[in-house]
Amino acid sequence: MFSDNSLLPKETIRLAALGILSEGPLAYGDLANAVRQFVGRIAGPSLELTGPSIEMLRYEGLVEPLGAEKDPPLTLTDDGRAELHDLLKATVRPPLTDVSKLVIALKMRFLSMLEPQERRDQVDLMIDASELELARLSDLVDTDADDAYFQDWLKHDISMAETRLAWLHAFHNRV
Repeated sequence: MFSDNSLLPKETIRLAALGILSEGPLAYGDLANAVRQFVGRIAGPSLELTGPSIEMLRYEGLVEPLGAEKDPPLTLTDDGRAELHDLLKATVRPPLTDVSKLVIALKMRFLSMLEPQERRDQVDLMIDASELELARLSDLVDTDADDAYFQDWLKHDISMAETRLAWLHAFHNRV
């Protein structure tokens, strides 16, 4: 993790793999495909988002095979569940890059695995990151006012950040 307790890109992939596996056992290839598809749909293809192999998760004792057949389904171990829990509780690093958006998407997908107060804490972290993003964009509008096209683009980004922030506040009340 980074010093601010946010996830490195490889830990984001680890979160995806452990989270998907927490939903039920999967064969190695099916798990790798599910992770690749989810990550690719949210963040697009990226060399930065190549994570440790599933074999590494086995080596670390986070997943284990169910059975002795040739390609047995993998399942989470108790250590794997604990690691998933820790990864879900990591902070979100502003600005909201593709990796940050992927972290948020993964947190939202597996948020139900946390206790109610932990869920609210995670939504609070997302609110904090969105507020910092909004402040950064607003500051940029105030300091770089000469280019009309750039101003239009910034106002568009600010509108999206405000919408995200309003949604997160409403969501916090439902969690």
